[in-house]
Amino acid sequence: MTIKNSFFKLFILIFILIFFKTPVALAATTAIVGGNLVNLDGTGALLDSVILLKGDRISEIGERGKLTVPDTADVINVDGKWLVPGLMNMHVHLGLILPGKQAAELANESDAALALRMAAAARESLQAGVTTIRLPGDSRHADLALKRAIEKGQADGPRIFSAGEALSITGGHGSKKEGKANWDGPYELVKAARTQISAGASWIKILISGGIATDGGGLAEALMTPEEISAVIDAAHRFGAKVTAHSGSSKATSVAVDFGLDCVEHGYFLDRKTLRKMKKNGTWLVPTIVVSQPATQPFFVRIGSPEWYLKRRESAGKAHWQMLKMAIEEDVNIALGTDQLPAEPNDGTTATAREAQYYVEAGMTPTEALRSATIETAKLLGAEDEIGSLEVGKYADIVALETDPTEDIKALRNIVLVMKGGKVYRNDLTN
Repeated sequence: MTIKNSFFKLFILIFILIFFKTPVALAATTAIVGGNLVNLDGTGALLDSVILLKGDRISEIGERGKLTVPDTADVINVDGKWLVPGLMNMHVHLGLILPGKQAAELANESDAALALRMAAAARESLQAGVTTIRLPGDSRHADLALKRAIEKGQADGPRIFSAGEALSITGGHGSKKEGKANWDGPYELVKAARTQISAGASWIKILISGGIATDGGGLAEALMTPEEISAVIDAAHRFGAKVTAHSGSSKATSVAVDFGLDCVEHGYFLDRKTLRKMKKNGTWLVPTIVVSQPATQPFFVRIGSPEWYLKRRESAGKAHWQMLKMAIEEDVNIALGTDQLPAEPNDGTTATAREAQYYVEAGMTPTEALRSATIETAKLLGAEDEIGSLEVGKYADIVALETDPTEDIKALRNIVLVMKGGKVYRNDLTN
């Protein structure tokens, strides 16, 4: 009887402490004060703004003097800086290995070494202002493990959307990598797609034409059969996963778009007819133009790319550039992606910033190029309700720039603050 009474008293005490004595824990408030908030709709910026954050999301936005900053708020002073959403890069291989010296040096890389290398690249990506990435094919599901670690707070890096391992066919692009599995025929490819989805992939990547990094197999040739393409798209869509295709081929792309393909990577030799079909069907393009243009040639020389690789890259460059210009003219949905690490040094800046600059050089306005790295990429991911713009209720993924990117996209070269989910990962300002 005594034990029961003691237990009852203890229960009452705990109940009182929880419901009457313990203060309710409130999400920490952060105020970002004095910045010029860039509007992605092309209207003027909100000058001298205040952005209030509750935890990892934006709670209020207004003008300084009209929006009260709580006395208890942690204040980040960004006077005169230009605030944009966290940048996004839709074609990233954190475990990237290119032919030549790099491939030789990493030939015997262990699973543990791969995971550590990818984690380091993820941290560098975040430092470069890229708060969301899509991985269209990486090795040994290290990408999915890293994604989970970042979500648990065990590692620093961008938000990751991943395709697991890319699906290659024997003799096709990517098929000659040592230890790489290939799949042939609809049934093998369907099983491979389901395997990636089961492992945690939300995208499936198919390699339907030749590629620059594989010696042999034309970049403009349709290498995967219509039956194989159709089977993968159908299987993935049944599970709610999206499908993207590495393709430089108009023929292969046209077939895939008819089957409901969601996105095309690169598009080296796509013609206007195919681009118009993509526009009509709502198919996205991730150009990765940075991989084929003269200004970024020093990167490939620096990493020891073999002569055959440099020649394939050069042979695709002019057609790739004309394709991008046509895609912009045809108003194809374009999301920024580099096929290089987001922070990779290129032409005096990062691959991500240089990619956006190329878009302006090819015909976009600075605002359109900025959108391609923010709200448009969020739409591609189906995540525009959570990320992609600075709005109340969305994640506080915020980048501060020295100058206005809607006037000159080169402003992306001068990042001074990076925040993801309300947490500051880089701050070059003196507050």
